[in-house]
Amino acid sequence: MRSNITLVLLILLLITACRKGERITTDPNAKLTIANKSVLFDVIFTSLGSTTRRIKIENRNNNAVKVSDISLAGGSASAFNININGENTLNKTDLVINGQDSVNLFIKVTINPTAENLPFLVQDSIILNTNGNRQVIQLLAYGQNAVFVNEPAINSNTVWTKSLPYVISGSLTVMNGYSLTIQPGTKVYFHKDANLNIEGSLLVNGTVAEPVLFCSDRLEKLYNDEPGQWKGIFLKRTGNGIIKNAVIKNASVGITSDSLSLNANPKLILNGSIIKNMQVAAYIGYHSELFAFNNVMYNCGNYLIYAVGGGNYNLKQNTFAGYNLNFPRKTASLSFSDYLSANAYNKLQLDLTNNIIYGSLSNELDIQKKTSAVMQLNLWNNLLRTTNNTYNANGNILNIDPAFINKDMENFEVSATSPVRKKGADLSNDPYFSDYLNKDIKGNKRISPSTLGSYEK
Repeated sequence: MRSNITLVLLILLLITACRKGERITTDPNAKLTIANKSVLFDVIFTSLGSTTRRIKIENRNNNAVKVSDISLAGGSASAFNININGENTLNKTDLVINGQDSVNLFIKVTINPTAENLPFLVQDSIILNTNGNRQVIQLLAYGQNAVFVNEPAINSNTVWTKSLPYVISGSLTVMNGYSLTIQPGTKVYFHKDANLNIEGSLLVNGTVAEPVLFCSDRLEKLYNDEPGQWKGIFLKRTGNGIIKNAVIKNASVGITSDSLSLNANPKLILNGSIIKNMQVAAYIGYHSELFAFNNVMYNCGNYLIYAVGGGNYNLKQNTFAGYNLNFPRKTASLSFSDYLSANAYNKLQLDLTNNIIYGSLSNELDIQKKTSAVMQLNLWNNLLRTTNNTYNANGNILNIDPAFINKDMENFEVSATSPVRKKGADLSNDPYFSDYLNKDIKGNKRISPSTLGSYEK
C-alpha cells in the first residue's frame, strides 16, 4: 500500500516538474480563449460597490503562452478593478498560462458620486497582449446617484420624492410624533440587513401609474427575486401607517406589526400593493391590526399572513396566492390565532370577504382558537383552498382552482372562465368602499357583483 502511495506521489512530482518547464510558444496564432468579450453590470449606486464578476481566460493550445500584459485601459482612474488569480492589480505582466490551462479574472466596479439623477454609463476595457495579439474585454456599468440615508432616526416631518432613489443603510426609525411621507414613483432601497422602523407615521402615496418600490439595493439580475436581502418594515407599538400602491419585495418579512392602534384609526391600511419574495412572511402581526384591500401576496417562505395573539384583521378583495417559487413551504398561507403565549392571548376579529386564498397545499387557511378569548369570524364570498368544510357557507367557494392566467409567470389575474368572476358580495355600503374598494389594484372600477380577488374582470 505504501509503495502505491509513493508511486502516485512520484508521478505527481514528475507532472509538476514537466509543467514548470513547459515550452512557451511565441506563435502569433496561439491566441487565448475568453468566455466573455464584454461584461455588463446592472445599475450600481454611486459609492456602493458591485458584486464581483468572473471571466475565465483559457489557453487551449498544447504549449504555454505568455501574456505580456493584462491591464485596465483606464488605469488608476478607472471605476473598475481587477483581480487575477487572487491578486488585486491594475495591470500584470509576463503572466504564463500553461497549455490546456486557464486563469480566473475577477472584476468589480465602484462608481464615484456625481450630480446626475438618471442612470449613466461608465465604461472601460481590459486589454490583453499575447504574442503580438491584442484582445479586448469591454466593461460597461450603469451608475445611479442616490440619497444615502445613514442617520439612525427621522426627527421631523419628512417627505421623500422620486427625484432620486433613497438607499438605507442599517436601521432607520421614524420617531414617535413625526411622519415619513413617500410620494408616487419613489424608490427606496435597503442595504444588506437594513430595515425601516415606524414609531410615528408612515404614509406611502403610490399610484397605479407610479407605485412606490421597497427592495434591496442589489439591482443585478442575479438578485432580482432573491429573498432575505433586507429585514423589512416594522410598525412599532406607537407606529401606524397607510401604504397605497407599493411593491415590497425580497426582504425577510415584508411588514411586521406590533400591537393594536392607539386611536380610532386602523394600525395599518394596505391598499393596491404587491408583497412578494419574502424569506419568512409577507406580513406578521402580534396582537395587531391590518385593513388590507386589493393586494397581491405570493412566494413567501412560511406564510403570506401570520397573525397571532388575536387582533383585528379586515381583508377584502385580496389575492393570496400560496405558490412558492423558492421555498418548500409546509404551513398554510394565512394563519390566524388568538394565542401568542400563556400570558398573551386576546380577542381575534377576522373579516374575510371577496378574497382568493388558494395555493399548492390542501389547506391554505388556518384559523385557530386556543384560549377562552372571544373570536369573531366573518367569512363571506371567498374562494378558499381548505380542509375545513364548515367554511362551505355564506357564498364561499371551496377547493376549486381560480384559474389564474399564469401563476408561473406571476400573473394572478383570472381567466375568462374563472369560477371567481362575478361572485363577490356587494361592498358598496362598506365604510372603505369610496376610498379603496370601488377600484381594483389596476385602478379599474369595481362592478357589482365583483370578481373575487384584487383584479376586477
